[in-house]
Amino acid sequence: MISDKLQQAINDQITAELWSSNLYLSMSFYLKAKGLNGMAHWLKKQSEEENEHACEMADFLIKRGGIAKVDKIDVVPQGWGTVVELFEHIYKHECHVSKLIDNLVAIAAEEKDNATQDFLWGFVREQVEEEESAQEIVDKLHLAGDAGLLFLDEKLGQR
Repeated sequence: MISDKLQQAINDQITAELWSSNLYLSMSFYLKAKGLNGMAHWLKKQSEEENEHACEMADFLIKRGGIAKVDKIDVVPQGWGTVVELFEHIYKHECHVSKLIDNLVAIAAEEKDNATQDFLWGFVREQVEEEESAQEIVDKLHLAGDAGLLFLDEKLGQR
């Protein structure tokens, strides 16, 4: 059985994952309207992945005898400025999510819940990849400049 404190923390993370899903979907719509269909596709996939994370966490809670909940999901921003600014925001957001996951691991350790710690370490590892991926795109955007924007759009559309 999972503790009430840990159950609440995971439910809070489920809500955060769903908010992230909406954030990336909003960004996808923004880029699609600008004709950057490849980047929009990449962000739509990111949105789907965040939704999957929420479902994985809910399934885990249920397996441990807890109750999974979807709380109120706040509105996400709608405007993003330049493409570089948008991807810089993605990088910062992924760093924020990493801190949220680290906090969950700390709570699981405090509660001496080894099963939950084990489950969460998969998300810790994934966040390292997410941060790296976002930073790599930001770096490429800076290197490519406006001339390389369409090339990078095509590349991200292959995801």
